[in-house]
Amino acid sequence: MNAVFDELLPDLLARARSAIPRPMRGKVRRIRGIMVYASLPMARIGELCYLRDPLDQRRIAAQVIGFEGDEALLTPIGDLQGMSTRCEVIPTGAPLTVSVGDHLLGRVIDPLGHFLDGPAPASGPTRHYPVHGEPPAAFSRSLIEHPLTLGIRAIDGLLTIARGQRVGIFGEPGVGKSSLLTSIVRGTAADVIVLGLIGERGREVRELLDVQLGAQARARTVAVVATSDRPAMERVQAAHVATSIAEYFRDQGLHVLLLMDSVTRFARAQREVGLAAGEPPTRRGFPPSFFAALPRLLERAGPAARGSITGLYTVLTEGDGSQDPVAEEVTSILDGHIVLSAALAQKNHFPAIDVLRSRSRLMDNVVRPLQRQGAAQIRQSMALYADVQLLLQVGEYSAGSDPQTDAAIARQGSIEGFLRQDANSCSDYEHTVRALLELLQ
Repeated sequence: MNAVFDELLPDLLARARSAIPRPMRGKVRRIRGIMVYASLPMARIGELCYLRDPLDQRRIAAQVIGFEGDEALLTPIGDLQGMSTRCEVIPTGAPLTVSVGDHLLGRVIDPLGHFLDGPAPASGPTRHYPVHGEPPAAFSRSLIEHPLTLGIRAIDGLLTIARGQRVGIFGEPGVGKSSLLTSIVRGTAADVIVLGLIGERGREVRELLDVQLGAQARARTVAVVATSDRPAMERVQAAHVATSIAEYFRDQGLHVLLLMDSVTRFARAQREVGLAAGEPPTRRGFPPSFFAALPRLLERAGPAARGSITGLYTVLTEGDGSQDPVAEEVTSILDGHIVLSAALAQKNHFPAIDVLRSRSRLMDNVVRPLQRQGAAQIRQSMALYADVQLLLQVGEYSAGSDPQTDAAIARQGSIEGFLRQDANSCSDYEHTVRALLELLQ
């Protein structure tokens, strides 16, 4: 008898939930900053709603993020300009989802799935993915065993990225993060590229997609865009939508490269939403919800049972980033970090990758022993040169005092030539490894 009851219980609960009447309309009570307070009985956190003005019929999407007394707190995924307390709140009873499919390849969308680069395709999508998906279970993930070519010699040779790895790209503004991402998109061996532009300048979006990428790279790229002028919740959702699209292509068994520029702007938008909702500020003004939201976003990337998502996340830093909570949190979660140096950028050394401060935690798992040993020797040579660089500049180093240092000094010019790379060129992985080993001869 108990077994029969246990078998029927899920169906009975589902029928009971469906029988509960849901309100057709709610009412906006007040609007404060970016937060909308509404009477919306039986609303649920994460539920998608629409705010509609009955006079001009304009409506915008909003999401329930919390409750205060008998009021629901909603943040708009759109511009609140013109909204008033006469607005109705129309609940959908469902969380935010995004339309997915091959029709997205080569296109640009906003966080609500609206096409920004032209009309929607004639044939509509057949599937929807939740925007806030769950990361794959730990023991359902496949092991990381293969490198992913990015076409950048400094990365492929000395900081090899594995297929399914998650890496942060750290640097101050103006050191070439966006240019590096563009070169990676053109040179990567990934099947599909998903590009999340979070808080980007509106001027740079079309220039990046239509001019810098090129037709071949653009055809396998999906771009999710929320520029810096868009509301905070829209910028937050753009990061999650880009990840959901990457999850769809991963579930098709493909190897996806997810590029997010930038996590810092996602963090600032999340802070704006949290503080507006009344959360207490903690480190650098970030509310507690940010430190919970960040790992939920980043853990969704990586390998799965079939397919993988290799994640590259840019982080804006101030100085060395040692006091930046966003940089610290991202570094502790991800599987490696690539540091871009302002000093190298000032010398016109691009990509301005500081190899000695960068590390790929999974490189040793996926490269051949010969490359592993060669990369270690190159790093050691660069470290020896860095130790005596100041002495060389002031003329205080005596040649012959240490044979290893002498060899490092002699080799430094060739190493710098190897690390420099034109933004419009990409290097084959095998060619990169051969060039790396030739530096040691």
